[in-house]
Amino acid sequence: MDRIDRKILQVLQSDARTSLQDIGQAVGLSPSPCWGRIRKLEEAGVIEGYTVRLNPQALGLNETVLVQVTLDSHSDNTLEKFGETLAAIPEVVEALLVSGEYDYLLKVAVRDTRDYERFLRERLYQIKGIRHSQSRFVLRTLKKADLPLGL
Repeated sequence: MDRIDRKILQVLQSDARTSLQDIGQAVGLSPSPCWGRIRKLEEAGVIEGYTVRLNPQALGLNETVLVQVTLDSHSDNTLEKFGETLAAIPEVVEALLVSGEYDYLLKVAVRDTRDYERFLRERLYQIKGIRHSQSRFVLRTLKKADLPLGL
């Protein structure tokens, strides 16, 4: 991956709807070779897909909660089942297996504290094998950035 590829990624990461013409102009290529590079980046798995960023508050999801979870067991089967269960819970928008005092860090999107209580009772606490969980409400997001591309 060279500097031009990284610049293409920077443009797409900023706005995936940017036209080939505009991307090519930004990196100094005509649309055809630019499209070829984008296809190669997709085939190599560098570009995983194209999405839309949604505003959670506009959708009524006013609270973000970070939940630390510790499991009773760390067997491969337990970790696999836990991951599969989390994948089926729509409120869990991100789940990370982490090192340290707890096993997982979950990012949960809910309407309000009552909705979070419902999430705990009906979703999280229904999962077998959780030893402990601890919640932290996000007060404000100070930074949300694109991936660094080392340009």
